[in-house]
Amino acid sequence: MVQYPTKLEDETRKEIDEKLKAAGWVIQDKKEINLYEKLGVAVREMDTDTGPADYMLFVDGKACGILEAKREGTGLGDVVQQSRRYAVSNTKFIQRWLDELPFTYEATNHEIRFCDWRDPYARSRNIFHYHQPETLKAWLEEDETLRARIHRLPELDIKSLRACQIDAIHGIEESLKAAKPRALLQMATGSGKTYTAVTEVYRLAKFARIKRALFLVDRGNLATNAKDEFEQFVIPYDGRKFTQHYNVNILGCAGIPDATKVTISTIQRMYSQLTGQELDDEADEHSGFEVEASTINKEPRPVSYNPDIPIEAFDVIIIDECHRSIYNLWCQVLEYFDAFLIGLTATPTKKTIGFFGQNLVSEYTHEDAVVDKVNVGYDIYRIKTELTEQGNKIEAGTAVEIRDRLTKQKRLEVLDQEEEWLARQLDRSVLAPNQIRTVIQAFKDRCLPECFPNRNWQGDKMEWVPKTLVFAKDDDHCDRIVDAVREVFDEGNAFCKKITYKIGKREAEESIKAFRTDPQFRIAVSVDMIATGTDIRPLESCSCAMSKARPTTNK
Repeated sequence: MVQYPTKLEDETRKEIDEKLKAAGWVIQDKKEINLYEKLGVAVREMDTDTGPADYMLFVDGKACGILEAKREGTGLGDVVQQSRRYAVSNTKFIQRWLDELPFTYEATNHEIRFCDWRDPYARSRNIFHYHQPETLKAWLEEDETLRARIHRLPELDIKSLRACQIDAIHGIEESLKAAKPRALLQMATGSGKTYTAVTEVYRLAKFARIKRALFLVDRGNLATNAKDEFEQFVIPYDGRKFTQHYNVNILGCAGIPDATKVTISTIQRMYSQLTGQELDDEADEHSGFEVEASTINKEPRPVSYNPDIPIEAFDVIIIDECHRSIYNLWCQVLEYFDAFLIGLTATPTKKTIGFFGQNLVSEYTHEDAVVDKVNVGYDIYRIKTELTEQGNKIEAGTAVEIRDRLTKQKRLEVLDQEEEWLARQLDRSVLAPNQIRTVIQAFKDRCLPECFPNRNWQGDKMEWVPKTLVFAKDDDHCDRIVDAVREVFDEGNAFCKKITYKIGKREAEESIKAFRTDPQFRIAVSVDMIATGTDIRPLESCSCAMSKARPTTNK
């Protein structure tokens, strides 16, 4: 007795049909079958010797898979047994890629599960959308699956690697062999996370033959750093550079070229490509965490299927500084792709560990790095003032300067009543020009001599002021700090500069390069453009004195 679909199942199948069509499949009834109408054909109610399959999938005229449709709300965990039964059942008068059809899908309106039964320890997984016929054909023509090839990775060449990097790569590969969808790698800042990731991407490209990897960075200026790391990577036993074998590109408006092996992007840029929305350079310079913090409506960013960037576009996604990149607004961008996710961070949060399924494959803390002399320790030098600790009050009758936040236009106003302000308002709604100068003077007169006692002084000037990075609250605050630094140190414009997205993306990137190499450029002031992940090795001192009223200088 044939069981025909109910009305609810009909609604589900209409949605499934639309999704299949979007992925490049043509839908046919078994009574009007033409398996060569298109590369990918999905035939409804195709007969097998154990009953009709909801959909049988054909690629290039030969059967390759089964799709079972269930009404909305149905749990799909056990449905795989039904689709698998049809996949191994006999059918009449059709050709097959394999005697047992390798691909099975189970789906409702809102959920899709997929399994490639040729994988070692074949395991179903949730996917965002259906794979394209061209992808299934490419998989069918391979001698073995990606997950099988991962099991055959050769022994790691450890000559150019630190012990922590060796442990990290072994941890990643054990996770991949176990087919775990997400893995988290903790490595201290400065211990070589990016180099470790590039090494892993090379091994997967060379020996597992991944189609493409996505390297997600936290903000736009870090994309250049990542690309430099790929370009400088020397292949073991070869002597040539990574980019002499594989193409590495930063994602731009043109999309993802077919020949690209590694695509580098921010998660915001990838979102804009998936949705077809324009993204300005300024938006690309904020981390996903900052965008979420400043967004009033904190709903996850909606993502729909884009056939130009299918779910199978990447086999592996490396997420740098993932403690900032995987927050609520952007989760759907990561979950869109049918790919392994590998997170890199120096400071994992509980939320980060949870996102990666508690699969922490390697831990290498800052303390470990200091013991191994990979990193140096640091001292905290705190500069406190009465204003930063307690705030203050302005007496009635005092003439105060009022400044428009946008236009910067100034006017004087006499207060008709006493006004008290809190420490947290300083350099936000309340400006105290002498306060910045006081902190900078203390940094010069007390902090530098005590933290760097062996530096040569000529009168009240240090011969070489340590390369110092100062974090400000906003762009306006940044300008005032720059002016104060130049005045207190009695130096010119070349000595201290601001590096923010407001000065222009290209100029900011050039300033970051100059801060690494220019001996005259000693102090940089930034808001958020320079953050963890920006490689500036000459940096000796970092001050949060201006941003959080808790000045620190690291040595």
